[in-house]
Amino acid sequence: MPAIKETTHIKVLLQGSIVSPKGFSAAGLHAGLRHSKNDLGVIFSEVPAESAAVYTTSHFQAAPIKVTKDSLAVENKLQAILVNSACANACTGKRGLADAYQTRQWLAEHLNIPEHLVAVSSTGVIGEYLKMDKMKAGIANLQPAPEATAAEQFEAAILTTDLATKKWAVQATIDGKTVTMGGAAKGSGMINPNMATMLAYVTTDAAVASEHLQTALSQITDKTFNQITVDGDTSTNDTVVVMANGLAGNTPLSPEHPEWPVFLSMLHEVSEQLAKKIARDGEGATKLVEVEVLGAVSDEEAKKAAKEVVGSNLVKTAVYGADANWGRIISAIGYSDIEVNPETIDISIGDHLILSQSEVVDYSEEDVIAYLKEEEIKITVNLHLGEGHGLAWGCDLSYDYIKINASYRT
Repeated sequence: MPAIKETTHIKVLLQGSIVSPKGFSAAGLHAGLRHSKNDLGVIFSEVPAESAAVYTTSHFQAAPIKVTKDSLAVENKLQAILVNSACANACTGKRGLADAYQTRQWLAEHLNIPEHLVAVSSTGVIGEYLKMDKMKAGIANLQPAPEATAAEQFEAAILTTDLATKKWAVQATIDGKTVTMGGAAKGSGMINPNMATMLAYVTTDAAVASEHLQTALSQITDKTFNQITVDGDTSTNDTVVVMANGLAGNTPLSPEHPEWPVFLSMLHEVSEQLAKKIARDGEGATKLVEVEVLGAVSDEEAKKAAKEVVGSNLVKTAVYGADANWGRIISAIGYSDIEVNPETIDISIGDHLILSQSEVVDYSEEDVIAYLKEEEIKITVNLHLGEGHGLAWGCDLSYDYIKINASYRT
């Protein structure tokens, strides 16, 4: 049994992954789509799984998204997800769409399952075609396994400019049954979701109908993945998929189930942790920044304000330089499209109260600077207007961001 740590409602599996839930396996390998690194992976369920997904809001949705939507339209179930890195297969026209359908067919034949039970995802350079000979050979060599090492190979295969793999897993008891949920994600740049250049996959052995799974995913995505930003850019491929194969044996979950909140807590925990890992691994980032807004007139306005602050280039560069320039924070609040009383703002950086009722308090700038040199930074804003609450996550903006993106294709 993997090591665990207790949280309020659930147990976090410290060594857990997407293969921790019953009936799930994975694989990842180097297919030759890029130099030396793993670039092709698969997640597989022993049985068809109730599934739900959310996608980028870009007008230019990539071919893999269209294929995945087509698969889910049949019966809202999936049994396998094929993911490649190095090539986004986006803005590739009819040929790119045909290639995406072809890879779906190849994986279905390889795993001996119906085509509509296969989803496909791609990430990488936009406007390039898939290397179909390498895709075909790579798919033929994918051998899903339930071991943690197989999950690690998958986690590595989906990365682009990421510096670290991203995973999280939890357990809870529902109807007296042990229910497990695991997740894996990638994302480092072009991160301003709704959605952005990020892919996330969540597996669970819970029994839950796809319609309720979709409701839960949409609600929680708005509070987690849609609340991160690295650079303000939105891309073409982003997808979050949840697969629930029901092998835990619980009574099917729905909003009417007494333990529905437990399931929501599990999905929120996995989604938030993956989102924070993406923000922390932003291209060139040295710090994770969390912004909490309290006292807004609504949760929506609080979330909007939090994302404005964490997405401000001036705030991000101040955090990078450990500059206690709180004026940049209040400036971001000022241009947020929310209701604000200019006379009632509180701002704290870490535990250091800087502004109270819009007036500067006596604080130690040296102590704030020392805090800003840490790797995780928390900024709190209280508007004192209502009960609205929102969180957002991002990172600092360093010189390396320019270096990474100036040479992305070279």
